[in-house]
Amino acid sequence: MRQFLVDAFASKPFTGNPACVVEPFDVWPDAAWMQTLAMENNQAETAYLLKTDDPARFGLRWFTPALEIPLCGHATLASAYVLLNELGVQAPVLTFDTMSGQLTVRMLDDGQLELNFPANPPVQIETPAGLADALGAEVVETWVGNYAVAIVKNETVLRELKPNHAEIERICSKDLVRDRGNLMVSAFADPGADYEVVSRFFAPGSGIAEDPVTGSAHCIIAPLFSDKLGQSRIAYFQAYPGRGGALTCEVVGDRVLLRGTAVTVLDGQLRV
Repeated sequence: MRQFLVDAFASKPFTGNPACVVEPFDVWPDAAWMQTLAMENNQAETAYLLKTDDPARFGLRWFTPALEIPLCGHATLASAYVLLNELGVQAPVLTFDTMSGQLTVRMLDDGQLELNFPANPPVQIETPAGLADALGAEVVETWVGNYAVAIVKNETVLRELKPNHAEIERICSKDLVRDRGNLMVSAFADPGADYEVVSRFFAPGSGIAEDPVTGSAHCIIAPLFSDKLGQSRIAYFQAYPGRGGALTCEVVGDRVLLRGTAVTVLDGQLRV
C-alpha cells in the first residue's frame, strides 16, 4: 500500500503544510487503525480515501495525530494532487464525500487546484478574559466560527507571537466556539507584501501546537476579510515560522474557493 507525503499550498518542497495521503481503499479500514497510523505519521493530517463506482468520486476522511476532524483544506488539496498527479486519475472535477458534505476540487488552467468548501462566516464577540495574555499581544477584535479568530494590530505583532498553548486551549474551548481549543490569529499585511492578510493557526485542542497552512480556518476568515476589504477575492499568507504557505480565497455565496499548489516530497510503501 502506497502512502505519499505532500506539501500543500506550496510551490516548492519544505514549504506549505505537509499531509500524508494513503492510496484509496476498497472499504474503510477500522477507525482505530487509521488513528494509529496518523499518530505514527505525526503530521498535522493523514488523509484516507475510499473508492466508489465513480472513478472521479471518493470518500475522504482526515485524522490528526489525536483525533478525526470534520474538515481539512490542505489534506484535501494533497489528496486531489495525489489522485491527479501520482495515481493517474483523469477527471475535470474530483468529488469527495466527507463529514462536511460534498466537496469538489478542480484543476485550473494555471496548474493551481481549486477547492470548493462551505463558508463559515464568524460572529464578533467580546474578547474573552485572558486571551491577550495567552497570546502575549493586544487583541483588536475577536470572532467565532468553528474556530475562534483573534485579530491583532499588525503583521509584526502576529509574527512575533509566542502563545501559551494550554491557555489557548482552555479559553477557546467548546464553551466559546463550535470546535475544540483552536485559534486563528490574523492581521492585515504590511505595506508592499504580495498578500493582503496574514495569519497563524494554533490548534492545541486538535493535538497540533501550530498548523502551517489551514484551509478550514480560511473558510472562516475569508468571509470576514471580504467584508472588511469589500472584495470577494483576497491573497492570504499563513506565516508559520520558518515555513508558511500562500493561498487565494474567493467568497462565492455560501462557499469559499481556496486556490493553491502542491508538491510531492515522499512516495513510500506501507508495510502494515
